[in-house]
Amino acid sequence: MNVLMIGAGGREYSIGLALKKDENVETIYFAPGNGATDELGENLNISDFNELADFVEANNIELTIVGPEAPLVDGIVDVFEKRGLTIFGPTAQAAQLEGSKIFMKNFLARHNVPTAKYIETDSLEDAYKFINTLEVPIVVKADGLCGGKGVIIAQSHDEAKKAAGEMLSGNSFGDAGTSIVVEEFLDGYELSVFAICDGKDYVVLPAAQDHKRLLNNDEGPNTGGMGAYAPTPLVNDEIYRKLDERVIEPTLKGMEAEGMPFTGVLFIGVMVVKGEPIILEYNVRFGDPECEELMPLLKSPASELFYKAATGDLKNAKIEFHDKYAVGVVMASKDYPYKSTAPAEIIVDDIYHEELKENAHISYAGVSRGDDGKLYATGGRVLVCVGVGDSIKEAQERAYMLVGQVHFAGKQCRTDIAYQAL
Repeated sequence: MNVLMIGAGGREYSIGLALKKDENVETIYFAPGNGATDELGENLNISDFNELADFVEANNIELTIVGPEAPLVDGIVDVFEKRGLTIFGPTAQAAQLEGSKIFMKNFLARHNVPTAKYIETDSLEDAYKFINTLEVPIVVKADGLCGGKGVIIAQSHDEAKKAAGEMLSGNSFGDAGTSIVVEEFLDGYELSVFAICDGKDYVVLPAAQDHKRLLNNDEGPNTGGMGAYAPTPLVNDEIYRKLDERVIEPTLKGMEAEGMPFTGVLFIGVMVVKGEPIILEYNVRFGDPECEELMPLLKSPASELFYKAATGDLKNAKIEFHDKYAVGVVMASKDYPYKSTAPAEIIVDDIYHEELKENAHISYAGVSRGDDGKLYATGGRVLVCVGVGDSIKEAQERAYMLVGQVHFAGKQCRTDIAYQAL
């Protein structure tokens, strides 16, 4: 089959890599793709949803996979479905689970899915009143999409009030913050759990753990993610069972009952507090960099997982995962996450080590192809070095061996990815 991949990051590159190894897949198109996706398929400079649908029809593309959240929230799935095209992802209505934190929190409350105590409001007075009832730290969230940055964890009541005021005035996140959610801080350990859904049925992928902070030991500012590993030993069968019964099943039933059945990736941000999974948030796409670790663990063909989910047929899919671990280390540009950095040429040493060749790879993200044909670091998070092994330690060692083979001016990365498990 021919496949169209929407997006340009490491997540989309990783899915493309899994499709490239899939015997069922003939040609992969990326819209827009990045400077390295042209090694996996063909990049398209088309962003209009109807024009993309025209291209899909004209080029006999049997499956479109949407990587990032923005096109989902903007309704790309609705455009494709109206034209009878197979596309993996939720409709605009269902994508509100990520597009509006207020919608998501109210949905969780309606369907008795465990979540933190909260208030949603556009009134500063009400926000202040609720803040005064909470113990610090306090979480303040902008309602709309903020590229993963619209969450403030305030260490004092005054800081929480200031964050609420700046969001509601439009100073912090523009229109995305003109309504806010204020909620209690949950103290536990965080997990990323992904369920591939077809509206009724679902497949849960191995749970991952992401490292959000810029620096070792989880210090420094929040980022889009500096690395991840999967599966995490912090999840046991009991937690998976509770997630099935208390979270995923009521969510899929609730979405269907409310007339917006959920198809696509349900990304569940979980905080485990004293053995109980409490839901921090939902996203409607793969996490990045978690996707980079999950794709190499997928044993069955990637096209089957995505196609069966997109066509409501997961119950007939046989989805298997390798009994292995994957660790991904993000290599970022010099000034990330503060400001953009001047482009820098990327040089990857030739790898002669067979074990490394077979068990490690690069997923490219913020890269562009220069007129000279060379690859340049042009984004904040430039690439992810992924190692796979029979243990987390082995996977981590391979990931860092690969990091040592990659060079560009000002490169930075953490040196402790997967430390929680080790």
